[in-house]
Amino acid sequence: MSRIFTQIFYVFMLVCATGFASQAQNITVSGTVKDKQTKEPLSGVTVIVKGQSGGTSTNSDGAFTFTTSAKIPLTISASYIGYGVVEKQVTGNTANISIEMEAAVVLGGDVVVSASRTPERILESPVSIERMSAATIKDIAAPSFYDALNNMKGVESSMQSLTFKSINTRGFNSNGNTRFNQYIDGMDNQAPGLNFSVGNIVGITELDVDNVELLPGASSALYGAGGINGTLLMTSKDPFKYPGASFQYKTGVNHVNDDNTSTKPFNQLDVRLAKSWNNKFGVKAAFSFLQAKDWFANNYSNFDRISRTVKPGDRNSDTNYDGINSYGDEVSQNMRNVALSVQNATISGINTGSGGAIPNIKSLIDGAFGAAIPNAAQQAGFLSSLPAALRPAVQNYFPFYVGLKANLIPDQNVSRTGYNEENLVDYDTKSLKVSGALYYNFSSTIQAVAQANWGTGTSVYTGSDRYSLRNFNIGQYKLELKGEDFSLKAYTTQERSGDSYISSILGSYINEVSKPSTTWFPQYIGNYVGARAAGQTDAAAHVFARGVANTGRFEPGSNGFATAKDQIMNTTISATSINAADPTKSVYGAKFDDKSNLYHYEGMYNLTNAFNKVVEFQVGASYRIYDLNSAGTIFDDLGRQIDIEEYGAFAQIGKKLFNDKVKITFAGRYDKSQNFEGRFTPRITGVFTVAKNNNIRVSYQTGYRNPTTQNQYIDLSVGGGSQRLIGGLPEIMFGKYKLDANKPFTDVSYRAFLASAATGTPNPALLQQYTFDAKGVRPESVQSYELGYKGLILPNLLIDAYGYFNQYKDFITAVDVYQNVGTLAAPTFVKFGVPVNAQGSVNSYGGALGLDYLVGKYNISGNVSYNQIGDLPVNYINDFNTPKIRYNLGFGNKEIVKNFGFNVAYRWQDRFYWNSSFASGEVPAYSSLDAQVSLKIPSVMSVIKLGGSNVLNKYYTTSFGNPMAGAIYYVGITFNP
Repeated sequence: MSRIFTQIFYVFMLVCATGFASQAQNITVSGTVKDKQTKEPLSGVTVIVKGQSGGTSTNSDGAFTFTTSAKIPLTISASYIGYGVVEKQVTGNTANISIEMEAAVVLGGDVVVSASRTPERILESPVSIERMSAATIKDIAAPSFYDALNNMKGVESSMQSLTFKSINTRGFNSNGNTRFNQYIDGMDNQAPGLNFSVGNIVGITELDVDNVELLPGASSALYGAGGINGTLLMTSKDPFKYPGASFQYKTGVNHVNDDNTSTKPFNQLDVRLAKSWNNKFGVKAAFSFLQAKDWFANNYSNFDRISRTVKPGDRNSDTNYDGINSYGDEVSQNMRNVALSVQNATISGINTGSGGAIPNIKSLIDGAFGAAIPNAAQQAGFLSSLPAALRPAVQNYFPFYVGLKANLIPDQNVSRTGYNEENLVDYDTKSLKVSGALYYNFSSTIQAVAQANWGTGTSVYTGSDRYSLRNFNIGQYKLELKGEDFSLKAYTTQERSGDSYISSILGSYINEVSKPSTTWFPQYIGNYVGARAAGQTDAAAHVFARGVANTGRFEPGSNGFATAKDQIMNTTISATSINAADPTKSVYGAKFDDKSNLYHYEGMYNLTNAFNKVVEFQVGASYRIYDLNSAGTIFDDLGRQIDIEEYGAFAQIGKKLFNDKVKITFAGRYDKSQNFEGRFTPRITGVFTVAKNNNIRVSYQTGYRNPTTQNQYIDLSVGGGSQRLIGGLPEIMFGKYKLDANKPFTDVSYRAFLASAATGTPNPALLQQYTFDAKGVRPESVQSYELGYKGLILPNLLIDAYGYFNQYKDFITAVDVYQNVGTLAAPTFVKFGVPVNAQGSVNSYGGALGLDYLVGKYNISGNVSYNQIGDLPVNYINDFNTPKIRYNLGFGNKEIVKNFGFNVAYRWQDRFYWNSSFASGEVPAYSSLDAQVSLKIPSVMSVIKLGGSNVLNKYYTTSFGNPMAGAIYYVGITFNP
């Protein structure tokens, strides 16, 4: 596929070169732009010829000049953030044009594209939509525009680290949200190996953002599979409309009053350069680098992985402690089961070692002592009667024999001692983003674009585990030809995992290198029995046993720990090789090696003009390939190639009726993935104008998402090696792991069996088989109904309100099962996590209300959203993960006095329960206040901003098991914003 993409690129460049040779005669347009009230020159004003794709911006003296192929008469359009658009017709001289602009804020005047894939006023959008303009971004108090998305109506996020945030709307929030789509300049921003976007780590730089549009709810009818909970579209700036040089530098601190560390620096530099020539050729480049200390995940609550709930206790009070952000303590075994295992192994070993002369050493000891418990002297006497070669094994067995016979070994689990996350993951956060694009205008309506976005960074992501993303990078490369009525686009996304690794695997394997579990657990139990036999209490015996078993443990900061950590995190998972006979020869790896790619091709044609605008009619089609390459560290692709092909097509027709008071639109899309049946997703919308600038909207939308690439093909050990995640396709479940021929057992029945085994009389009849759907996992879908209103009640008061009802079917969830790969007499169980579809339907409903009110130059805003889940099917795990109530309040003034402005944003959300494959628990209610004050310095075209997020420094978490975030205080300077 990369060869095809290269060929397309050369053809594209040839076409561009041909276009250069056919430039039309150009004329020069020049003039000045001033503030109508103060008569001061305005710098940075965008000046274009109306109907043309090129233009320029004014310099520090308010002057502009550019060339155009347009002919007189022509119309000049000037636009500037915070000012009303001015249009001026030029019929004669094109030099010394004078333009005066008035400061203005117009509510509801934004034009949006994403709601219908065609430009329309936001007041007339047929579905709910939120928009953030370049003007809004200039005034936000949050450290970045992506952080400020939380202030939009109905939007929530899961913050997994300082730079990794997952956006969501309308319930079912998650870490790494596969139900939410994100696009940058029309490119799907997902990482191919993950099937979700990695926040804005590898995305768009703030200085290059033109606008951000967010569609809550389903959007598959227009944008294809995925996005059943929302779609975010970010558009970068065009060099013809936004030429010149800009830079922005922010420096500040975080971790103020943080118990985990001292105050740390926060620094970010952004640069953007753009230039155009003759309204024909344009080029731009952008750069961003952020460096800071990441937030610490330090939730050490004790987690029960069987019931998936928090339980009382800590390492000192619970022998089976499993801290949420402590790794390596997931490895746990039942004390009696270990003792019985040692006993069975000793019986077998002595039988072999004696050549069958001693078939059952336990029976021989029972015969020697009867019901009595042999003391140390009696044990020594018995050992002396055995051949010397057998004595060490029997001596090691005696503590287990005594413990079982005297009932000193409790029926309880013991876990290994784990390592805190801060000792395992890389908290030195970095994010480097670079982008560039070439533009060529063949005419006033046809433009060609070649674009490249590339980013690399270090962060932490939460999935079924906590993943330390070190030096990973993603590149997106696009070729596009677009006109007034059409667009053709081809792009590829290239994902490289760099030095990333799984934290729990790392913690577990450091333990294994220091002392294998096959040694650690018997050592623990043997010393526990010895301590109990010596008269120590249960608690004291456990402390003693752990101390002895932990002898030789690699403590954080030691050379042994550093050496083992470095070796394991730089060795791939697929290279892991356990040598049971000689553990010192074992190889352990926690690194994943993902080099997955996505190739996407699409075209769209708007036939509205061809139909003389009698109806609005659009058609489009797309084709993509997921090219999975993890070398067996994530997917089942060791030694084989996995490609997933998908294609789809859509059509949309709209018509205005009753003197343009009503607009009805029908849309439908068909999509097909090679592994699943095709899906048709219709959409019907209506907009009813009840008065000027007052509209009621109603919509029925459908959406679906295919199982992710990991849902289909994952084959990964997680939880410190305690579980294997596998794909839900028949070729994985049945072909590789034989879950049909050798059916696994349910989680509940497996625990019942373990309980019986702990009594010494295992009962296989307790095990209940689990039967998977023969077709494997399948796509999930949603039907969404919405009623909304948006309008200007007064010229200075905008109201937007909606209510929705969603019905989901075939929800993709997961099930834990246990397969016996041994025999009934000597069972060996392997735990699998497998994606499946929940039975029955799941309903959710809610609504939101937003207000924007202008009082003079003051802007007062607020919004509140309500989300609720309906009755749940039997055995469905509630992962709605959304507070019932959340609200935002905003207050600001761009210029409270000359050149001084401010902005304040407050948000609050209620407590709620979070359920994920990593951890489950209650997320407390929290509030956060962001604020900034700014000073414009017109003489140098600059703005100084002093601000902060969460300025009251109330640490909070957005999702259970993720970090606690405090304040970030910063000062920034922006040139030519």
